[in-house]
Parts: sequence; structure tokens; C-alpha cells
Amino acid sequence: MSVQTTEQKKEEFRKYLEKSGVVDQLTKVLVGLYEEPEKPTHAVDFIKKCLGAPSDTDIDVLRADNDDLKRHRSELQSKIEALQRELETEKAKQQ
Repeated sequence: MSVQTTEQKKEEFRKYLEKSGVVDQLTKVLVGLYEEPEKPTHAVDFIKKCLGAPSDTDIDVLRADNDDLKRHRSELQSKIEALQRELETEKAKQQ
């Protein structure tokens, strides 16, 4: 088993980043930030946005939608159960 030097590990990691496209993507984002006529006050937020991270408002909207869908699902489940009981009652009456 050979021991890798720190420089070898760094080089392998650099190659990994290049091969996976991370270097290109980060370069594009940083160039975009450089070319912004008015620099954003929060550069990290700009970078996150460019890389596709959801914003806080996106998360809030998704949570609200999720709550609404859960509530609607619960209502529909209750209706299904009521209709199934009604159907069983009607079947019992016919027998």
C-alpha cells in the first residue's frame, strides 16, 4: 500500500473536480458575478441562485403547498371511507 503525498491528493481532487464539471460550473458562476453591472450585496446568495439552490421563498411556498395537499388528501380519504361505508350499507340492505 503506497502512501500518497498531500500534493498527489490535491492533484487527484483537482482532476476529479475538472472531470465532474465542477470547475467549469464554478467558473461560469464567478464570471457571471464579475460581469454583473451592480454587484449583489450578498455574493453567496447570488452564487446559490446561479447554481439552482432554492430560495427561502421557494421553500415557504413548497411547504404551504405541501400542507394544503396533505389537508386535501385527508379530506379525500375521509370521503372515500364514508362512501365505502355507504356502499357496504347499501349492499347489506339488498341482501
